[in-house]
Amino acid sequence: MVCQKKVLLALSLNYLFRLFYCLLLPVLLSFVACNKAPLPATDIIIRENDPVMSAQKIEVLFSDSGKIQAKLVSPVMNRYLGEAPFLEFPKGFKIFIFDSVQQISSTITGNRGIRKEKAHLMEAWGNVVVRNEKKNEQLNTEHLLWDESSRKIWTDVKVKITRPDQVLYGSRMESNEAFTRYSIQDPTGEMAVTRDSI
Repeated sequence: MVCQKKVLLALSLNYLFRLFYCLLLPVLLSFVACNKAPLPATDIIIRENDPVMSAQKIEVLFSDSGKIQAKLVSPVMNRYLGEAPFLEFPKGFKIFIFDSVQQISSTITGNRGIRKEKAHLMEAWGNVVVRNEKKNEQLNTEHLLWDESSRKIWTDVKVKITRPDQVLYGSRMESNEAFTRYSIQDPTGEMAVTRDSI
């Protein structure tokens, strides 16, 4: 009789385990499992104002006939498509412009910028600094445009140009991209002039 009870108890425990695995386990797993299938790639919605690409810690090289003309580095870059595609640098950027022997001739930095891809035009805002590394001259302004095709930079807002021997101020400025030849409108500041030029 004792043997029969042990066998019945063993059978009933075995039955309970089977019942648990067959009925209760699937019910419990359904609570843990995801209730929605992932969306296929065709169902992803990109709003018109969203970037189609975003990258961090980027470096872009600009070249002409196999020679590097400039290098742009930025912590974040967003790319937008449409009729006028552009790259956005919302957290700032730095551009290194190279001379014919691949030495850095000038740099351009800004707190924010965009590059219009079709027009080959870069626009910068906020604490924009252009440095001529060879002449140790610096331009400070709040807005600047750089035309990569014509290799010119310009601004229509106030500028400050610091040279080793003087500081100039003006209402607008135009220059070559190396910042070696420039013209300032409404210049003020201390300027060295020769007796012949007066």
